[in-house]
Amino acid sequence: MAAAKVFLASGKKVKVPTFLVPAMQKIFEDAGCDAPASPSCGACMGGPRDTHARLNEPQVCVSTTNRNFPGRMGHKEGQIYLASPYTAAASALTGHVTDLRDFLQ
Repeated sequence: MAAAKVFLASGKKVKVPTFLVPAMQKIFEDAGCDAPASPSCGACMGGPRDTHARLNEPQVCVSTTNRNFPGRMGHKEGQIYLASPYTAAASALTGHVTDLRDFLQ
């Protein structure tokens, strides 16, 4: 619900690949996110769909999951930031780690 509020309020599309496992999917598709996965625990467990960077260059990833360890979200040298759904949504819209307070101003 938090991320959906940010996407709906902005009316913009995401600027970076954005993977979600939401209970409601339509809002996120309209925001330009990757096709949302069906609700499950795959993202929290590091399933293959949400670890697309595993074989690529180290990347920055903003995640709302409850796990953060080397290689969890891709390359072992990737920079992983755990954040609230609000911050993750704002970051997807700007293409960089974003303080939601700056986004709403």
